Amino acid sequence: MGARVKVFFDGGLRPLPGGMETAVVIAGQPFVARGLGAGTSMEAEWLALIDAARRVVAQGLGPVVLLGDAAAVVAQANGRAKVPAAHEEHLATFLALKAAGMPMRVRHIGRSQNLAGIALAAGHAR
Repeated sequence: MGARVKVFFDGGLRPLPGGMETAVVIAGQPFVARGLGAGTSMEAEWLALIDAARRVVAQGLGPVVLLGDAAAVVAQANGRAKVPAAHEEHLATFLALKAAGMPMRVRHIGRSQNLAGIALAAGHAR
């Protein structure tokens, strides 16, 4: 098996009216969605992971490692931590996408290494 494609994901939460936002970075290309409505930071992280998985499946990428800095979401997606009831639907969506595409691993990285987090922050530095 060849090298895994690295796909970075991050979610954030700004005060309303901004609300939730997500970023995915694939091959240096950022995909940022802002103004996703009210929610929690954990929900934003799940939405970012799901967006990353959808893009992986749509682009036929694989094998892939999805890299995010939300330790709780990474642990939940890997089955190492209990998923709160409010996020069980997000887990189900992610697992369905994972089953539909090439092999995907989810791995935790530090915030300073997360290119998607850098893309989110860059949009607010203007």
